[in-house]
Amino acid sequence: MPPSISDPAYTPPSRLGRSTTTLVAATLVFFVITLDAVIVNVALPRIRTDLGGGIAGLQWVVDGYTLMFAALLLSSGSLADRVGAKKAVAYGMVLFVVASAGCCAAPTLGLLVAARFVQGAAAAAMMPASMALLGHAFPNPVMRARAVAVWAMGGAIASSAGPVLGGLLSLASWRLIFLVNVPVGALALLLIARTATTSRQRAPFDWIGQLTGVLAMGGLTFGVIEAGDRGFTSPPVLVALGTAVVGIVAFLLSQTRVDHPMVPVALFRARNAATPVVIGFTFMVGYYGLPFVMSLYLQQVRGLSPLGTGVVFLPMMLIGLVLTPFAPRIVQRLGGKTVIVTGLVSMVLGLALLAFIGVTTPLPVLAALMVLVGLAGPLVMPPTTAILLDSVPADRGGVASGVFNTSRQVGGALAVAVFGALLGHGAFMPGMRASLLLAAAVALLTAAAATVLRPVHHLETDASLAAHQGADLARTAA
Repeated sequence: MPPSISDPAYTPPSRLGRSTTTLVAATLVFFVITLDAVIVNVALPRIRTDLGGGIAGLQWVVDGYTLMFAALLLSSGSLADRVGAKKAVAYGMVLFVVASAGCCAAPTLGLLVAARFVQGAAAAAMMPASMALLGHAFPNPVMRARAVAVWAMGGAIASSAGPVLGGLLSLASWRLIFLVNVPVGALALLLIARTATTSRQRAPFDWIGQLTGVLAMGGLTFGVIEAGDRGFTSPPVLVALGTAVVGIVAFLLSQTRVDHPMVPVALFRARNAATPVVIGFTFMVGYYGLPFVMSLYLQQVRGLSPLGTGVVFLPMMLIGLVLTPFAPRIVQRLGGKTVIVTGLVSMVLGLALLAFIGVTTPLPVLAALMVLVGLAGPLVMPPTTAILLDSVPADRGGVASGVFNTSRQVGGALAVAVFGALLGHGAFMPGMRASLLLAAAVALLTAAAATVLRPVHHLETDASLAAHQGADLARTAA
C-alpha cells in the first residue's frame, strides 16, 4: 500500500523525481571523494617508476590530497552557506574534474602532487555541500535518514572497490586511476544541474583559525615527510617544524578569543566529547597507514602486480562493507564502549602480527591478518561517532562532526608521513616492521583511552544508534 499524506515517510510525487536526482548526484560526489583517497595506494610503485622520486614523493601523492581535504573541511560548510549548496557542489566538482585531468596528464611528480592538492581542496568544498543538498531535497526526517544511508553506501562502495579498481586500471596505466573521475564527475554535474536551487545565507568565517590551522598541519606534515630524506637537523625541516609549533599555538589561542571559532574549546571539555576526537585521530594511524605500507611491500618486496595487490586488500575492505549495516545490532547487544575496545584490540592484533611477516608469508595469511584491521572500521567508528554526537548540544553537532572528521584526516596524513620516513630511512623490511609496531602501539593506547568512555544508555537501541550514524554525516554539512 502506498504511503498516505499523513505518513511521515510520504513525499509528494512532484518532488520525488528531483529528490532522487539529488540523491544520485550527492552519492556520486561522495563516491569520487572517497575513491581518490584509497585508489592511489596500489598505483604508487608504478607512479615512481614513471615519474621518479623517492618515498617522500610518494608520500606527497597520498598526503597532498588528504592534507588539503583536512585543512579546509572545517570551514567548507561556511562556503556552502555563502554561495549555496548547489553552487558549492557544482564549482567543487568542476575543479575536481579539472584537477583529476591534471593528475592524469602530469609530466612530473611535482605537478602530480600540485594537482592532488587541488583535488583535496575541491573535495573539501563538495563534502558538506553534498550533504546540505540532501537536507534541501529531503526535508522529511524519515526520508532524509534513508537518503543519508544511500549516500553513505557510495563511500563504502568506493572504499571496497578502490584497491581492486586501482590495480586493474594500473595494469594499463596508473594515469587511468585519475581519468576515471572525469566521466563520473561529468555525470554528477549533469545531475546537479537538475537539482533545486539552494538558498544562500551569511555565515561567520574564522580566517585566523583557517590560516593558522593550515600552517600547523602543513608545517608538521612537510617536516615529517622531508625529515625522512633530509634528516631532522636539516634547515628546511627545522623551519617547517618550527612553523608547525607556531601554527598550533596560534590556532589554539585564536580559538579561545575569536567570536566564531572553528573549534570551540569548551565544547570538548566533557570526557565523552574529547575522547572520540582522540580516537578518531589515532585510529586512522593504523587504518590509513596500513594500505600505504602494505601496498609498497606487496609490490616492491613480493613482486605482485597492482591488481594482485588490490585483490589481497579486498577482504579487508569488504569486511567493512558487509559488517557496517550490522553495527547497530552489535552495539545493542554488547554496548558501545565494549564494541569500540574490541575493534581496537582486533586492530592491535592484526598490526602486531603483520609487523613480523617475512618475504615468503603466504598471501592468504596476509589477507586474513589485514581483515583483523579491517574489522576495526565498522566496530570503532559508528559507535564512537554516536557517543560524540550524544555528548554535545544538538545545535553544535555540525561543529563536532567537522572536528571529528578533520581529526581523522589529519591522523591519516601524519601516519603516511611518519611511516614513509621510517621506510625511507634504511632497509624496507625494518622500516615496515617499525611502522606497523608503532601503529599497533598507538592502537593499544587508543583502546586504553576508550575504556574511560562513559556509557550512554539510549545508544543501546538499534534505532538510536542508526540515527546517530546518519546524524554524523548529515551534521557535517551544518
